[in-house]
Order: sequence, then structure tokens, then C-alpha cells
Amino acid sequence: MNIDIAVIGGGASGLTAAIEAKKICPFAKVSIIEKLPKCGKKITATGNGKCNLSNVNLSEKNYHGSVKAMNIIKNAPDYYEFFTKTLGVLCVTGSEGRQGGVYPSSNSASTVLGALRLKTAELGIDEICDFNVVSVKQTKNGFVVSSDNNEVFCRKLIIACGGYAGTSFGTDGSMLRILRDMGYKISKISPAVAPLKADRKQLKGLKGIRAKGNISAVYKNKILRTEKGEIQFNEDNISGVCVFNLAYLFRDYENLVLMADIMPHMNENELADYLVCIRKMRRIYPLEELLTGLFVRNLSLYLVKNILGKSPESLISSLSDNDIRVIAHRIKKLEFNVTGCSSWQNAQATYGGIHADCITDKLESRLHKGIYFCGEILDTVGDCGGYNLQFAWSSGITAGRNCGRDLK
Repeated sequence: MNIDIAVIGGGASGLTAAIEAKKICPFAKVSIIEKLPKCGKKITATGNGKCNLSNVNLSEKNYHGSVKAMNIIKNAPDYYEFFTKTLGVLCVTGSEGRQGGVYPSSNSASTVLGALRLKTAELGIDEICDFNVVSVKQTKNGFVVSSDNNEVFCRKLIIACGGYAGTSFGTDGSMLRILRDMGYKISKISPAVAPLKADRKQLKGLKGIRAKGNISAVYKNKILRTEKGEIQFNEDNISGVCVFNLAYLFRDYENLVLMADIMPHMNENELADYLVCIRKMRRIYPLEELLTGLFVRNLSLYLVKNILGKSPESLISSLSDNDIRVIAHRIKKLEFNVTGCSSWQNAQATYGGIHADCITDKLESRLHKGIYFCGEILDTVGDCGGYNLQFAWSSGITAGRNCGRDLK
């Protein structure tokens, strides 16, 4: 099978790259090679099925890795230019209450996928599905992409097949292993935009509890980053968007600690003074009632047992001033030792991938002229809230356009 431009991966960046390559070079034969029976499956799961496709507050601080995402995003059309003017997808901001989040007005990811598929059909872009790539080899005039029982020859190649995250969507990291064998520098790989595992003993009694507050990633008593939002406690991990945005740090820091402030609207002294008043007000009641009115009951019991080490049946009047100071301090700085990151199945993105040293500003390979990269396979990861999808679209546009120009 002979193709002018082959795109490996039919996800967000791959579909976008194919569209832009065909628009630049309309007479080229462009085909998408997809591992699954259909393209775009992962898109339908983004944003809990609502497709948080971008964010109006894009900045460098929201991206991490050797590939500078904002340099690519700034030089590509924004979400309105691409989705509304090119694909006809009407977009709105703040649909799900996430600050700056951009969604299709339908609030359905299938709307976005449907528009992408309409455009590929309109342009005559083929889809070669159920094609599991096992090797890529450079020839005199292009590249041979092989599966176990088939092969495709192409003049130019765009690799857009993602990383390891979301294994049910066909992204198992196999292409990164192929590229490593081809001589590419691969940055250390780790799950990102995912829950962080914590010491089970420290989490005992917190399963199912949600608390709004601030949470920080701490390394050797230094705060690396702080996020605010709803913190979700589970049997062996801590979750929530605020934690997702800290997960990438686990790759680079051993002995990471999560420190939660679950009473962010009071400082430590104010909280201590408040608890002194509570001690006076409820002195004849058991300790299990000390934090009634501040937290849900299970969280109140957890704090009393784990911070003070006293029986919940002890009287509140037995608390010393030092006990009050200790519990106020710990409520403001509740610490959990991070023991790992969530599995690839539960991670929304991959941290790590093709290092920036291996690509040009046009996203072309420095090792093999004619190969372009886009999307999650590159060494950059964004925060939760539309940042990763925006990079997928922008890098897909960049790779597709430059590949198309190279072919002309």
C-alpha cells in the first residue's frame, strides 16, 4: 500500500494532523493508521465525556517537560479558529465549573469527534484500522510501516500515537519502545494527571471523604507547588483535580509528601482561638464532637484519633492549650507520604516521551528527515482542564502543516 503521508494514531493530534496535511497538500494521499477498530475512541472519554478541549488561561506554568508546549500553541490557530471556523463546532467556556475550561456547547465529546470525522471524510482521508504497528523502517524514498501481517509505504510519516496513559484506548507505549530502538532519546516515563498513592495507614478512616482546601506537593520541607479544590480520599490514594495537577512531580522527586490544608479560610492562630471557644462551649461532651460543625463526622473522628491519639470518648474539657495548638497546626498541615502514582489505566496523560533534542521547531525529527511528531508522544504534559487537548490540536496542526509543505 503506497501513501504520500501516513499518520500513525487516530486520536486528537492524529486526526488534526491528517486534516491539516491534506489541506496544505490537497492532491496527496493521506491515511490514518489506527490500532483500534475505529479512530477517536479516546476523544469520547475526555472531560468525562464532555470534551474539555481547551482553556482560556493557557500559560507556560501549565505545561511540564523538555518540549516547550506554549511555543507550539502560540504559533497555531486557537480553539475558535480551528473548531468553530474550520470544523463548525460551537464552543463555550466554563461549562463544567472549571475556571477557563472550553467545551463544545453540546457538552458532548461525540460532537467534537463527529466534526473531525466529517472533515476527514470531506477531504478524502482514509482510515486503516486494526493495524498494530510493530516496526518503522526508513527506505531510500520514504518509510515502511509494518504490522504483523501488513505493511504500508509512505513518503512522509507523522507519529501521533500517544504514550502509555489510557491503555483501554490502545495507547500502550509500544511506539515509544520502537522509537527508542531507532535511536530516539526518551525522557523518563511516568503517569500524570492521575491520583497519587499514599501510605494506607495514614489514609485509614478517610475512604470516601471529600474536603475542599489547598494541597501542596512537598519535598524535603520545600513546597514545590500548591493547588486548591476538592480533595478526594480513597483507600490507597488521594484524588481530585487539585491532586491530578501535582502528579507529574512524582516522576522527579523521591519521598514526595502531600500536605493538605483543609481549613484554608482561617490561619492557624484563628483556628486555635476558635477551638478554644469550642472547648469552653462543649466541655462536657466527648472529643468526637470537638469538630462537629467544621467537618463531616468521619473526617472529624479521623482528626481526633490521628492527631491527638486520644479516645473519642474522652471529654473535650481534657484538652490542654497545647493539644489545641497541635490539632490546629495539623488541620492546616495534614501530611501524607506519597508511595506511588496511579496505574496507566487511571492516568489521563503521560509525562515523558520524545525529548526536545530530537525534534526541530517544525516538529520534524532530527534523526530521520520526513518523520514528524505531535501529541502525547512528545515530552510535555499539561495540567488538568483542557491543556493536554489544546496541545494535541496545536501540535497536530503544526506537524500536519509542516509535513504537507515538505511534501509539496
